Parts: sequence; C-alpha cells; structure tokens
Amino acid sequence: MIFTDRNKSGATFTLLGYSDYPELKVPLLMVFLAIYSVTVVGNIEMMAIIKINPKLHTPMYFFLSHLSFVNFCYSSTVAPNMLVNLLVEDRSISFSECVVQIFFFCTFVVTESFLLAVMAYDCFVAICNPLLYTVAMSQKLCAVLLVGSYSWGATCSLMLTCSALHLSFHGSNTIDHFFCEFSSLLSLSCSDSQIISLLLFVFTTFNGVSTLLIILTSYVLILVTILKMPSARGRHKAFSTCASHLMAISIFHGIILFLYCVPNSKNSRHTGQSGLMFYTVLIPMLNPLIYSLRNKDVKDTVSKVLGSKVSSF
Repeated sequence: MIFTDRNKSGATFTLLGYSDYPELKVPLLMVFLAIYSVTVVGNIEMMAIIKINPKLHTPMYFFLSHLSFVNFCYSSTVAPNMLVNLLVEDRSISFSECVVQIFFFCTFVVTESFLLAVMAYDCFVAICNPLLYTVAMSQKLCAVLLVGSYSWGATCSLMLTCSALHLSFHGSNTIDHFFCEFSSLLSLSCSDSQIISLLLFVFTTFNGVSTLLIILTSYVLILVTILKMPSARGRHKAFSTCASHLMAISIFHGIILFLYCVPNSKNSRHTGQSGLMFYTVLIPMLNPLIYSLRNKDVKDTVSKVLGSKVSSF
C-alpha cells in the first residue's frame, strides 16, 4: 500500500509532443506563439467590445462573451506549457500538475460544448419567436443556462480527475501529446482503469450526443422557419443571424468527430495529434475572428474604438 501511494505522488510524465522534429522547434515556437497571442488578444477584445457597447447587451452577446472567456481559459491551460516545452529539454510534468491541467481543460471544453448548444437555442428563439424573444430569454433564464453550463463542466471534470487520483504508475512515463491528455494518462496506469474508462466514455457520449441533439433540433426548426419566410431579405437576415454560430459549431464538433474517427494505429498518430492541436489551440483563435468578421455591430464598435484612439492623438 505504501508503494502504491508513493507511485501516485512521485510519478512523473514526459510530454513528447513534436519532439520528433527538433529541426522545427523554432518555427513551431514562432507559429504557436503567434496563434496564442492572437487568441489572447482576440478573446479579450471580444469580451471588452461586448462590455462597452450597450447595443451588445443582449442574451446572444452575453453568451458570446462567456464563450470568449472559455476559449481564452482552455487555450491558456495548454498553450503556455506547450511553448515552454518547445524551448527546454526537460519536458517532465508531475502527476499533480497533470491532474490540475486535465481538470481545467476538461472543465472549459465541456462548458464550451454546452455554451454552443445554449447559443443554438438562443438563435432558435430569436428567429422562430422574435416577438417573445426578450420574455423567453430572460436574464434569469440566461443566468441559469450559463451557471448550468459551467457547473456541469466542473462536475464532469471533477469526477474524472478525482477518479484519476486513484491510479498508480511506475517510474517515469511518456505521454505522446503536447499536454496531459486524459486517455493517454489512463493507458499508462498500472492499476485497473476499466471503470474510469467507462466513466470517460459515458461522459463523452452524453455530452456529445446531448449537445448535438439540442443544436440539430434548433437548426432544423430554424431552417423550417426561414424557408417559410415570404421575403428574400427576411431570409437573408435570419441566415446572417446564425451564420457565425453555425460556423463555430461546425468547426468545434467537426474536429471532435475527426478525432474519434482517426483509427488507433501508428500511422495515424501524427494525424490525431494535429487534430488535437487544431482543437485545443486554433479553435480558440478562430472563434473571435469568426464572430467579429461576420458581425456588423462588433465591427462598428471596433471602428469607433479605433477611431477615437486615432483622434485622441
């Protein structure tokens, strides 16, 4: 028993992500640093724009500001450590650091998936019941949906990380990723992890199916409503309302489906790692760009802020 406890507390892991290409260390560092910089600036800027513009104080932008916050958080859980590992030779990470990284990453990823589902429902109400929108999407309901998304994300993550605390490991272990990926951690354990694997499968399946069901149902009803609109201008306006959100959903869930469809073989290892990189680093950068480039109110706010700064000089 003493031996097992020592393994839990003293286990160390080595992150192998992109160590196969030492000649690309500097180019990768520059690329990922640029991506992370754009992610931080873009998401913070999006939150600030929504905060300062009273026209954006609506349920849709309320959820969008929290989506930007979640994007910033889960990118920051992975990217800084990955950038450091590209600079140093020692890529080791302790078991406790690994568990903390898994907890925050899982929390924010699950929260984002439910926020995207909530935003799909918000689009449904805005397009299908525009006259009742302010009543249906009340501040109380918005707060409940938001707290529910964060709470469920934290609950899933807490149950997984608490179960991981019972795992045992022997000596130093290698994780073939650029961060502590939960399933990779399970595969390294020398203790029975069947129950934890089942728990991971249940949570992943429930979260994926339930959010996709909400999203698909909302957009089917939205499509039916749009097709019934008599004017082309009304249809165009309705499509533009949900176009950015639909694009963000397609990228987010498309990458998840891609990762699950990659076969578990040696040849697909780099493909899966690249997909995971896109999922954890690029999506948080793309979301604020998608919403800012396709949204007139956001672009107008940016123009006014930049115009006021230029005139002040």
